[in-house]
Amino acid sequence: MALWVLQLYIFCLSCTPSARASSNAQSQITNIHPFIVDLSAGVPRMRELVQNTRLPKDPEYPYLASSAGIDLDVLKFLRAEWLSKFDWQKEQDEMNRLKHFTSSIEGLTLHFIHERSSDPDAIPLLLNHGWPGSFLEFTPIIKELTQSAKTSTGKRVSFHIVVPSLPGFAFSSAPPANWTLEDTARVQHTLMTEILGYERFATHGTDYGSGPAYTLYANYSQSTRAAHFTFVPFLPLLPEQLAESNITLNGSLEKAEQSNALVWRTTGSAYFSEQATKPNTVGLALYDNPVGQLAWMGEKFISWSDPRQGTGPSLLTHNEILRSVSLFYLTNSFLSSVFTYFQNPTTFTTVYTKAKTDAPMLFSAFQYNVGFWPPALLEKIGNLVFYRNHEFGGHFAGVDNPMALIDDLREIANYWNNTY
Repeated sequence: MALWVLQLYIFCLSCTPSARASSNAQSQITNIHPFIVDLSAGVPRMRELVQNTRLPKDPEYPYLASSAGIDLDVLKFLRAEWLSKFDWQKEQDEMNRLKHFTSSIEGLTLHFIHERSSDPDAIPLLLNHGWPGSFLEFTPIIKELTQSAKTSTGKRVSFHIVVPSLPGFAFSSAPPANWTLEDTARVQHTLMTEILGYERFATHGTDYGSGPAYTLYANYSQSTRAAHFTFVPFLPLLPEQLAESNITLNGSLEKAEQSNALVWRTTGSAYFSEQATKPNTVGLALYDNPVGQLAWMGEKFISWSDPRQGTGPSLLTHNEILRSVSLFYLTNSFLSSVFTYFQNPTTFTTVYTKAKTDAPMLFSAFQYNVGFWPPALLEKIGNLVFYRNHEFGGHFAGVDNPMALIDDLREIANYWNNTY
């Protein structure tokens, strides 16, 4: 036991000088626990259920294809690959190449990945995933971000990367019933500043992860000194609302993005209403139904991503979808993850308010994302200093166009000032 505590002590000493000087250093040390992903015991039952799930022989309404949800033939193909090609042990071994930890904060077990750069001047960066994502959204970019590189202006940059699992996702415990994303931001702030000892850090957010990321940016301005988003917790405006705000679109790419966002708003958000109002219904119905979870979440991975998914630079293959759904099923986190919507029904507000901070805000737009915010709109919520639009990619940028996301996150260094 003494050796184990010493190893954790050495780990914590490597964080920052402030962590070493803290009078609570010992409690911080013992509150960081190395974690190994080991879900193999649940795989036989998952495979049995996948094998024994009956699906219709033919589509009831074949002419509808994917317009009514996931296409039956696509679901059958994914199911067949799950049984014949998917290797959970291989995926699990790959996950364990990263450094996983847990910490107890406010009664919650918070799981996180922590990968440090060898550069002493590296910027601490907290990456926040959404739903139906998980920490897996960022595994393709973590190691690359810890490596030394240059920004578009030639400035040297690298990051210390922290990727927490949102409460109720993967290995983070389910929060109490009244838990909000503001609460999540608070415990993440504790993780970064008190547990890991980073006095200043940057953050990134997408989907529901944009909620805690924006709260950190707006409410913890002394420590959160930069923020990057691919999604923000403000409901995108309809075309007529943009016109009323005297915001005009710039070129065909923005017009295409506005069109994609409008399709999601009108015909693609029924899941949102269900999870925000009756999460138990879908959560319990699919709790022990891996093929059901595959249909519910797989459709989102497919329809929210670039249609060229699986071709360079996209890593969003069928295998990526299967390992994500497998993680939800094997951690029994589908029900607790959809409760995030019920606990935060007003996260995506219609009232645009500006954060009272001078910290820089950066944004990356991807053509096939389900939300669209032109620069003039983003300027209403933060100190927008960088906006880049990409013709390739969608909602899950970390796997949909990882190199573009890496390049854009590195731009943080051009504006980084860790003082307040």
